Amino acid sequence: MASSEEDGTNGGASEAGEEREATGKRRRLGWVATAWLTFYNIAMTAGWLVLAIAMARFYMEKGTHKGLYKSIQKTLKFFQTFAVLEIVHCLIGIVPTSVLVAGVQVSSRIFMVWLITHSIKPIQNEESVVLFLVAWTVTEITRYSFYTFSLLDHLPYFIKWARYNFFIILYPVGVAGELLTIYAALPYVKKTGMFSIRLPNKYNVSFDYYYFLLITMASYIPLFPQLYFHMLRQRRRVLHGEVIVEKDD
Repeated sequence: MASSEEDGTNGGASEAGEEREATGKRRRLGWVATAWLTFYNIAMTAGWLVLAIAMARFYMEKGTHKGLYKSIQKTLKFFQTFAVLEIVHCLIGIVPTSVLVAGVQVSSRIFMVWLITHSIKPIQNEESVVLFLVAWTVTEITRYSFYTFSLLDHLPYFIKWARYNFFIILYPVGVAGELLTIYAALPYVKKTGMFSIRLPNKYNVSFDYYYFLLITMASYIPLFPQLYFHMLRQRRRVLHGEVIVEKDD
């Protein structure tokens, strides 16, 4: 599930505690941590803005989405792969999000970029690729802008509003684009047997990438509602001041 809208693992007081803990950790690390996070978020905002401009320019010049992915793939791969640093930020404790949440989010994006659209060239001109590219781009510009202005203690209300409203449409659009892209890849994967390991082999291990993709698609069914409704609770808490208490399982 390639969403990047999570702010933490829990709502309400627990999340506030995590935020205070991360803020305290940044203070102990001093200005270096704050300066690095500010630079990182500015760089990522700029990178996704460049991507958005390149996509818009391509469509205005060509009048079609065909060839779009090929024209922006280097920029996309660089900035999406660079996001692996977000897992490091969680590991060293300078941001409040859990390592597990960050790991799932970043790895799912990298999976879509490298193991789907990069590796399976026949699907690069699918309209579904444009769906998730547009959703990701708008989401990331908003998200990294939000983090940048928050670190600078000067958060415009519009950025805050966009952060907690755009996902209502963008998240389902992005998920639909991802699922349709994986679905479009299935015939090619089944025909070529790519990334699959067949028996017999000296390790006596088999792996079928085709069925792995089917399982990946099925995993969206339980994960999407959980993440989406969590983000809606976050929205109510941040924009409307509601106190959200999440029950332990």
